[in-house]
Amino acid sequence: MNSYVVAVPTYNRVNEVINKTLETLKNGKISKKHIYLFVANKEQEKLYEDAVPKTMYHKIVVGEKGIRNQRKFISKYFPVNKYIVSIDDDVEELLMMHNAEKLVKINNLDEFFKNAYKKLKKEKLFIWGIYPVRNPFFMKKTVTTDLRFIIGVLFGYINRHNAQLYPSIESETKEDYEQTILYYKMDGGVIRYNYITPKTKFNAPGGLGTDRFARNKHAADYLTKTYPDIITPFSRKNGTPEVKLKKLPYKHKTTKKHKHNNKNK
Repeated sequence: MNSYVVAVPTYNRVNEVINKTLETLKNGKISKKHIYLFVANKEQEKLYEDAVPKTMYHKIVVGEKGIRNQRKFISKYFPVNKYIVSIDDDVEELLMMHNAEKLVKINNLDEFFKNAYKKLKKEKLFIWGIYPVRNPFFMKKTVTTDLRFIIGVLFGYINRHNAQLYPSIESETKEDYEQTILYYKMDGGVIRYNYITPKTKFNAPGGLGTDRFARNKHAADYLTKTYPDIITPFSRKNGTPEVKLKKLPYKHKTTKKHKHNNKNK
């Protein structure tokens, strides 16, 4: 199979990436040779080089600041058709649904990543993801191909240098929603493992930084305006602006040929 790489976008979270994500990958039987840390600038590069044990990763790469820009940089950094697994820098565990009341730790992430690639090839799709909420009551032991949210915490994709797949800067903080939509519109479906979920702390310090409410609102407004047939806006009880995807079926595109578009947008 196409050997995978694990891309970890990280910003000001040295301790978190060491004690959480890199430890999770190590315990999940992921060799250091697969792991790339993507940092924002030369200062961050030095910070991570000084702190992160060399035994835990293959390479530190200076990319760009901002998660949307960094994800686009990661795609362009690796060649077309490369199988990339992207994981946030503060993932403590990957959990699998055992029953409606219990989640169990996945011990072999290497096997999971390889099987997910095989599933992509079988379904002729290009991105997979996991269930976004750590609650076995709502999870199901299914793998779906219709339109469902692919959360940015952990996902895998077969790389294409296509500008139509890169979210707009306007969707920053919710770029994973737009990424899901763009893949669905191009390929007719996305793969989601509805029985696998991450253990992580959302909205932790570092990462996206401050002024999250305003940025969430801006992104939600942009997505609602740009994709009115797909996005439904709503607000959480605390007033935080959010969006959700409307239910759209899997539309397998058997004859469409994908053109690689290297233009920046």
